[in-house]
Amino acid sequence: MQNRYETVFILTPVLSEEQAKEAVQKFEKDIASLGGKVKHSESWGLKKLAYPIQKKSTGFYFMLEFEAEGPSIAEMELAYKRDERIMRFLTIKMDKDHLAFAEKRRAKMGSVKQVETEEA
Repeated sequence: MQNRYETVFILTPVLSEEQAKEAVQKFEKDIASLGGKVKHSESWGLKKLAYPIQKKSTGFYFMLEFEAEGPSIAEMELAYKRDERIMRFLTIKMDKDHLAFAEKRRAKMGSVKQVETEEA
């Protein structure tokens, strides 16, 4: 049975925007190769960290929402640990309330983006 998961990870700030996008695409392909399916991908951009990680005070934040089998999560997290571009990551299993909140948030963000484009 496929469960829905959400992973947020922080990439090192020494990467260029292009290199960061390539890293995200690699992880999306890894999810697909493990039999999963990416439902939503979001870049939160370069943000200041609450505390230094690996002597760095900023990082590129990304969020991936995907469906996958339970055992494939361990393989994904092992890939995150081995990749030197990732400073931190967190994967959680989404329950029905989390799914509803995520859908509502995306709908709200979509309407905000439409308003911005209409005003421009």
